[in-house]
Amino acid sequence: MYEHDVLVVGAGGAGLRAAVAAHEQGADVAMVTKLHPVRSHTGAAEGGINAALREGDSWDLHAYDTMKGSDYLGDAPSIEKLAKDAPGEVIKTEHWGMPFSREDDGRVSQRPFGGLSFPRTTYAGAETGHHLLHTLYEQVVKRGITVYDEWYVMNLAVTNEDDPRDRSCHGVVGYDVQTGNIEGFKARKGVILATGGVGQAFDHTTNAVSCTGDGQAMAYRAGVPMEDMEFVQFHPTTLPSTGVLISEGVRGEGGILYNKNGERFMFEYGYANNDGELASRDVVARAELTEVNEGRGIEDEYVHLDMRHLGEERIIDRLENILHLARDFEGVDGLEEPMPVKPGQHYEMGGIETNEHGQTCIEGLYAAGECACASVHGANRLGGNALPELMVFGARAGNHAAGIDLGEPEVQTGRTGDEERDEVDSSVTLGEEGITGSALADGGATLSSPDEVLRATVDREKQRVDHLMSKEEGLQHAEIRAKVQKAMTRWVNVFREKEGLQKALEVIREARELYEEVYVADPSKTFNTDLQMTYETRNVIDVAEAITVGALVREEFRGAHWRKEHQERKDENWLKHTMLDWNGGSPEVYYKPVVLEGEDKTYEPKERSY
Repeated sequence: MYEHDVLVVGAGGAGLRAAVAAHEQGADVAMVTKLHPVRSHTGAAEGGINAALREGDSWDLHAYDTMKGSDYLGDAPSIEKLAKDAPGEVIKTEHWGMPFSREDDGRVSQRPFGGLSFPRTTYAGAETGHHLLHTLYEQVVKRGITVYDEWYVMNLAVTNEDDPRDRSCHGVVGYDVQTGNIEGFKARKGVILATGGVGQAFDHTTNAVSCTGDGQAMAYRAGVPMEDMEFVQFHPTTLPSTGVLISEGVRGEGGILYNKNGERFMFEYGYANNDGELASRDVVARAELTEVNEGRGIEDEYVHLDMRHLGEERIIDRLENILHLARDFEGVDGLEEPMPVKPGQHYEMGGIETNEHGQTCIEGLYAAGECACASVHGANRLGGNALPELMVFGARAGNHAAGIDLGEPEVQTGRTGDEERDEVDSSVTLGEEGITGSALADGGATLSSPDEVLRATVDREKQRVDHLMSKEEGLQHAEIRAKVQKAMTRWVNVFREKEGLQKALEVIREARELYEEVYVADPSKTFNTDLQMTYETRNVIDVAEAITVGALVREEFRGAHWRKEHQERKDENWLKHTMLDWNGGSPEVYYKPVVLEGEDKTYEPKERSY
């Protein structure tokens, strides 16, 4: 058993920032990560970091833009914390050596991004996430923070009281990929989940193969509600053959979208008469797919993104990485010809319900970054708001877990018992109800001693591994995962309708039943990625179901969530968060109100136009 004050699960931007913050408060911190930190998916972020740094800009303008971009489904206390803390985080990372792009006068450069009323996106070429990841990792190394590298976290060690709000988290169970050993990690003060996104629930995504929703699924099964999972961002500009991201920075610098007729369709067809290509991402993604569906797409699949007019000098100075990506993956020279692009799954706006301190409803369990939902993005995330989110809320979670008093939270977590509930119009049973494989079932420990809780959880995971490894035949995880991914991309994409969502739930239920027959073909103990990916596939199934259930019950069109049968935003009925409770394997839907009251103003929902 390993023991530390604070355990951080995941070593991307949010995890690294949380670890540094907790260490600065004197905590004994360790990171448990299935990837080496600089291989984390934060490194794929290209565009930039929003922060109000210049004269003429202010945190309250940033907050307003974020609330508007969220289609008024963000929680004001969290949004205002994001906007207020972001400038300090940018300055801190610059002092740590972050190589921001700069103007001739030496100031950090800022560029326009979609949905912003001021060009407040700081950046480092088109590799902002890569540089941020290395800068933060340097701070972890400098401080001597322990990193358990290539340890896959299998489960959380959580007590088993009836009410999740009475439960407590005492650590995690990790699988050492290099040796095959399964060990317990005890957290004396807190566990911070920073495990990233859920992109592998889809088969066309900008996300790395490591983004399998591990943190979301583990917290969900432990009793933490999932919040607003239906709000999935599809980035407008990904390369058709691979899903590789083409930064919004291209459009921020002046890149133009054209259809096959050479029309600048964002203006020509009235999708965004004011902001054009720099409308928010949900607007641009729907516009592109509408062009394709109405026969104006190129090869009935994509549109063109053109940056040639920016000139070679500017492109190489600010967007050189984009040239390499287009050339390597599509064989296109962005200096000489337009690039093919289409929408691809990019970011999960929902996630593990937390307050503005990163706390969940389970004592000692925190979450930060994309896996969490502090509700700063609501129904649609603005480009450039993901990196400040992971820094701001990573730092807040790290500080709070280390024992710093951040005050009484304004955003509440967990069920109170008097929430509005809802039924899911599904022809299949949800969750694991009726699934018989007891060796695959979760269950918290009823013991009260933290050491006993952790030991019992370790024993359960060892039994699960023995069960999977003892089978000599069955189904492989890849076959099951592919079923889910294809169904999600087909029916839970940008455009959604009731019948398709119900079909997706049927496929997900089939996958859950097939998972009973899953086995691990690789018999080895060392570097058994087959075993790890079998675990991940269960998590993919859980997060895919959560996304689809949320999409089915939310009968309105808001932000990134488009419903064929419901073509308007319905504030009178749907100005609320969609919550999904695991409920012992029989998921329940309920709702909680959006918090629109900020520090000194109330945000009034208005028509969102660009």
